[in-house]
Amino acid sequence: MTTKIIALVDGSIYSESVCDHAAWISGRTGSPVELIHVLGRREAAETRDLSGSIRLGARSALLEELAALDAQRAKLIAHRGRAILEDARAIVARDGVAEVTTRLRHGDIVEAIAEIEAEARVIVVGKRGEAADFAKGHLGSNLERIVRAAHRPVFVASRAFRPIGKVLVAYDGGRSAMKAVDHIARSPLFAGLSVTVVTVGSDTAAARQGLGDAAALLKAAGIEAETRLVPGQPDAELGRMVENEGFGMVVMGAYGHSRIRSLVIGSTTTEMVRSCKVPVVLMR
Repeated sequence: MTTKIIALVDGSIYSESVCDHAAWISGRTGSPVELIHVLGRREAAETRDLSGSIRLGARSALLEELAALDAQRAKLIAHRGRAILEDARAIVARDGVAEVTTRLRHGDIVEAIAEIEAEARVIVVGKRGEAADFAKGHLGSNLERIVRAAHRPVFVASRAFRPIGKVLVAYDGGRSAMKAVDHIARSPLFAGLSVTVVTVGSDTAAARQGLGDAAALLKAAGIEAETRLVPGQPDAELGRMVENEGFGMVVMGAYGHSRIRSLVIGSTTTEMVRSCKVPVVLMR
């Protein structure tokens, strides 16, 4: 059953925001929250032979000492992971969520998600992880991998939580954009929110038809959405609307209508996630 809100926490400055947004989603959908911290392979105990070409007795003693240090390091990393999860649990509970579980996983984060996402309503993740280079404005490498692999909606939390009342839906008529509109129509998360569906590009009959179809689908679900057709470049115009009109969340397909089939998320999507100061919900 797709009932849980899966929230990925890593101890970075985005973790509190991930928890706050997961709690907000839980409050609107009634779904429980599961907090997950993944101990990646890079955090596994070192196994390299550091003893070098020294005589046998000393070499054996050094190998034993290194093994003991590796074991201690692994214990400390696991303790840190559990501490991160307990801190996260306290934040979600403070935000009013009664049903919260935690899980400490080992291995690759994408593999971990693949094993559990069948239970998920949505996956909540921070824009950048604890190892991200903020000066360069890069997205976290794990975020891109998660978006490529996930079959559930991925909710990319902004740096800090703010109440969300207005939702901007980027709609280009592509498959993932249509899936995003269908998700909005079916999810209690969007009930009562102000929704605006925007197509950025040329004013064509097909573009207007697509917006009309999206609005009709939402109306059938009880959501009276505004529609707009805006000229210009998608990332620039959508960013301007978010900045100037007080939208609290952006929903969009992870891939554009005419994307080259590659292992890179769409360029407009990447730019929106990188530059937006509000959460972005991505649909494959």
